[in-house]
Amino acid sequence: MKKILVMNPGGSSTKIAVFEDKKEVYKENINHSGEELKAYSSVMAQLDFRKNLILAKLEENGHPLNSFDAAVGRGGLMRPIPGGTYRVNDQMVEDMKNAVCGEHASNLGSVLARVLGDEAGIPSFVVDPVAVDEFDAKSRITGIKDLVYSSWLHSLNHKAVARKIAEKLGGKYEDYNFIIAHLGSGISIVPHKHGKMVDGSGGRTNGPFSSDRSGGLPAYSLIELCYSGKYDRKEIVDKVSAFGGMYDYLGTKDLIEIEERIENGDEYAALIYDAFVYQVAKEICMYSATLEGKVDRIVLTGGIAHSKKVVEEVSRQVDWLAPVEVVAGEMEMEALALGVLRVLNKEEEAKEYLVEEKK
Repeated sequence: MKKILVMNPGGSSTKIAVFEDKKEVYKENINHSGEELKAYSSVMAQLDFRKNLILAKLEENGHPLNSFDAAVGRGGLMRPIPGGTYRVNDQMVEDMKNAVCGEHASNLGSVLARVLGDEAGIPSFVVDPVAVDEFDAKSRITGIKDLVYSSWLHSLNHKAVARKIAEKLGGKYEDYNFIIAHLGSGISIVPHKHGKMVDGSGGRTNGPFSSDRSGGLPAYSLIELCYSGKYDRKEIVDKVSAFGGMYDYLGTKDLIEIEERIENGDEYAALIYDAFVYQVAKEICMYSATLEGKVDRIVLTGGIAHSKKVVEEVSRQVDWLAPVEVVAGEMEMEALALGVLRVLNKEEEAKEYLVEEKK
């Protein structure tokens, strides 16, 4: 039996879990108030604060640090890498501390795993971080040399869900072609071709709008809006990334509230809702070209996949292409544990972060 410590630091909380092989035996969501975090000048300055809280919770609940076989953290904004389970090495820690690809609370994940792992004398890992980039070369071309499409997707949940469906079908992830739609406050829709995420939309670039993000926008109209004087740079970034989508149209990010408004006869809410479903379905079908029509399953996941109405409407528009599977919610903590377990059980080898590129 392998005992694994799992850590997922977020902007206002630190999720921790303890797994014994595939079974979650303890979990905790440690909340951090704005006042607590205000005392720290940067995300990385919170390292000891979060570490001590984690250790205290583990001790209180009968899981001392010396009882673990491995530690794993949510991967942060690191340099582009292929998918897999990575040992936390010195370069990864250095990149996270220097925020080479931007500052985010998840940057603490690998550093927490390394610090606690070193204290316990156990290996530390990250699994399928946001930085996973397996795009085909042709998928990066935009139409302007100055701009490229890049992979900025929900890689951890995508890969975990893909493995789960592959196991259900009796094979391995690498045996199948899937189109997976992660539907949450952020949306990413990705064709998985024999174990690789070879293209995809979402994140900061394109794809459907969501509850509060704009998704892809008409370029020329966006340029005109940016230079109209109506918004400054921060306002337009916020409009695209935090106050767009359903919120911009309907004044709420709550999908349940929107569905209730539709039931009560709100025709405008119904139009926006239908447009959202249509954009998701259209994006899914677009990626059938990437897979040359050979699609084994379409998978709907993420928090919005809990909505029976969304699932039914999207499925109705895409199930001619392939059978639809639903894995509602996210399985991030489980995915982190399972990635490490595969390495500990020698089912796959841990990868090294960019060692060959450090000169």
